[in-house]
Amino acid sequence: MNAYLHRLFRDTEEQNRNVILGLLEPNPKARLLDLGCYDGVLTRRLAGAVGTSDVTGVEVAEEAAARALASGIKVVRANLNEALPLPSASFDVIHANQVIEHLYDTDMFVAEIRRLLAPGGYAILSTNNLASLHNIASLGLGRQPPPCHVSNKLVVGNPFNPFEGQAHESAAMAHLRLFSYYGLRDFLGMQGLKPEIYRTVGFYPFPPAFARGLCRVLPIYGAYLTCRVRANGPNP
Repeated sequence: MNAYLHRLFRDTEEQNRNVILGLLEPNPKARLLDLGCYDGVLTRRLAGAVGTSDVTGVEVAEEAAARALASGIKVVRANLNEALPLPSASFDVIHANQVIEHLYDTDMFVAEIRRLLAPGGYAILSTNNLASLHNIASLGLGRQPPPCHVSNKLVVGNPFNPFEGQAHESAAMAHLRLFSYYGLRDFLGMQGLKPEIYRTVGFYPFPPAFARGLCRVLPIYGAYLTCRVRANGPNP
């Protein structure tokens, strides 16, 4: 069972990445910013889908930033809880996959996305869904929902979590803020970002092929929240 759940998790992650790539608009002149670019592997896939070579990544982890830099990405070492050392309205496409849940100052993070977006630009965000079926079921059994971390060191609280008992790569990998389906949409709207496309991806414990249909019928219970947003009005 654990092997199945682990494989399902990885397959659903890849399905979500493919959905993100499908939300990108080809534009060889686009300036792409990847917030939390890690080692740059996904960043390069994003750049390929957009068709641009103007790529910047922001990463706080030194070793990961070095790998992204070695792959040809312009890397800015910065904390995403703080204002970024980048000029306003300087990016046409901004991406942040599985980042916002790690931050304590989500208001600053989203305000910075809006500030950095060029006129006509868009951002793609993806994060865990607090209201997903497997999280609701976990709570019903008195267990910790898998993405709701209570320790900066270990994953604990749910024997059905394939990562139960494993150590986080670092304290920064622990999840601090989780959003429900409506919570993320309303939060982004409050910050002046209007969801243009809003969907969920994955439906544990079902495999991706079956999960796609369930997400269409019951979107608020999908595993990942994934959306493309644009600034609602001029930047502040």
